[in-house]
Amino acid sequence: MPNQDLSRRAVVTGLGAVTPIGNDHPTFWRNLVGGVSGVTRITRFDPTGFDVQIAAEVKDFDPDTVMDRKMARRMSRFIHLAMGAAKEAVAASELDFTDWSPEHRDRAAVAVNTGGGGIEQVVIGHDTLLEKGPGQVSPFAFPALSASMAACQVSMEYGLTGPVITQSAACATSIICFLDALRMIQRGEVDVVVAGGTEAPLLPMGFAALGNMHALSRRNDDPEHASRPFDRDRDGFVYGEGAGVVIVESAQHALERGANIQAEVIGAALTADAFHISAPEPTGRGACMAMTKAMQDAGVAPDEIDYIAAHGTSTTLNDVTETRAIKSAFGGHAHKVAISSAKSMVGHTIGAAGVINALAAIGAIREGVIPPTANLENPDLPECDLDYVPMVARRAKVDTAIINGFGFGGQNAVAVFRRFEL
Repeated sequence: MPNQDLSRRAVVTGLGAVTPIGNDHPTFWRNLVGGVSGVTRITRFDPTGFDVQIAAEVKDFDPDTVMDRKMARRMSRFIHLAMGAAKEAVAASELDFTDWSPEHRDRAAVAVNTGGGGIEQVVIGHDTLLEKGPGQVSPFAFPALSASMAACQVSMEYGLTGPVITQSAACATSIICFLDALRMIQRGEVDVVVAGGTEAPLLPMGFAALGNMHALSRRNDDPEHASRPFDRDRDGFVYGEGAGVVIVESAQHALERGANIQAEVIGAALTADAFHISAPEPTGRGACMAMTKAMQDAGVAPDEIDYIAAHGTSTTLNDVTETRAIKSAFGGHAHKVAISSAKSMVGHTIGAAGVINALAAIGAIREGVIPPTANLENPDLPECDLDYVPMVARRAKVDTAIINGFGFGGQNAVAVFRRFEL
């Protein structure tokens, strides 16, 4: 039975996306359901000589369309992407902050997370320092690289004076925005949270380092099929970039203004593996505990979950470990629940990965369509033997879904979404 205190229930009213398969949410959703890959040869720099020459890039995105041109030149790409997603989400929610009183703006928060922030500013600043001297280094380099600046820019854009939060937890980063949004609304601190994640990490150094770690796919001659979660022929993840923003409101606030409620956030949890800087704990105990605690927080049983938006990175260790964790958390229901990985199409967007999973889960609830795991031609049996919705989207009624995010350092985050009912 849902909690009837509508002021303490957190609902979704707007979605925004800037991704490798679409620079707006409708295009993203259409391509996600259609199994369209956003992986191509790298264009942001010349990858000649690199072992890894493919990535999931955001294409044809013009920051001047979402920010003042002068400000855009001073800010980093992760901020540009976040602003694009935030503006779409706010517009889709039909919130009009221009009419809000100062007191009302005090009750609107921003929680936009990122893994690396504006790391390209370090490279740009260092190169400028060496080539032109210290006097030519941009005075805006520090604000531009600050991980919190995407959230701050959203706050300033709309004049929102409630909490401004930025969390960083590697690949689990943006799922934490839903936990923060849920807790702030449950405590009655705010009415609205602009929640999301953003990442623009596609720098040569990153490809060199992760390539040397053998974490990335080297399927350079066939990029569209490089990301293959749960498939026996996977050879690593595909580095990606992007942003997603979700407007979360108290149900009371949303209903009073006649908003279109698309789903409800009902639970979330964080745990740690305490095991290794990059490898998941082999039994999946930490990931299992995160799923179990999130379901307990939501007040739902494992057999009530209809869909899992998996972390599903397309790495040997993650896919097997996540499968083990799902089996431990769900018992017999593990073989009945539908599971899929958006990373098969958008690559691994690090700090944006969790919110992209949220867009998949919310879409499944809203549209009754579960996105596929693209490129899953030969499941890695016997370890990966669950229902990963291979290759083709599936029509299904989805009332409740969970999203998984498991990051370097053993950081685990899970959130639960449900169809909204009074």
